[in-house]
Amino acid sequence: MQTTPSAAPQGLILLGRVHGAFGVRGELKLESWTEPRSAIFRYQPWILRDAQGRERELSGARGRESPKGLVAVFPGVEDRDAAEAMHGTDVYVPRSALPPASADEYYWVDLEGLRVVNLDGVEFGRVSHLFSTGANDVVVVNGERERMIPFLQPDYITAIDFGAGLMTVDWDADF
Repeated sequence: MQTTPSAAPQGLILLGRVHGAFGVRGELKLESWTEPRSAIFRYQPWILRDAQGRERELSGARGRESPKGLVAVFPGVEDRDAAEAMHGTDVYVPRSALPPASADEYYWVDLEGLRVVNLDGVEFGRVSHLFSTGANDVVVVNGERERMIPFLQPDYITAIDFGAGLMTVDWDADF
């Protein structure tokens, strides 16, 4: 399951996070939320945001898959100490850097904030975020209470209307 990221800076999409050093030559362990995970390297330049909220742009990052996950090389990160100092750094790109979603596919970030109503017109609240369980994705809706609805179309998610800012679900209001 993904770690819940901190709020993204306006107009930026969180694609990954540095988890520390890999080896002694400045390589980094990089978690990616792209599919496939190595696709993160396609969307550059990146905006790196450290734990203190400082941001900088980075181009030229490269990486490879390893049995333990993604291993990345960032320009200017030359040794283990520099790599360890990057631990917890988030990797963002502007939303405009991502390709358009295919028909009936959605970027999670585009679903966040949509109003959610069920087939009876009962207002549930707004999409807070989504997460993956491995078996399926789950929509978290915050309103008078929190609801977790499996993101299964058309079983539970029956319609998404970006123009109206609305997601319609087949979900009992009492559940």
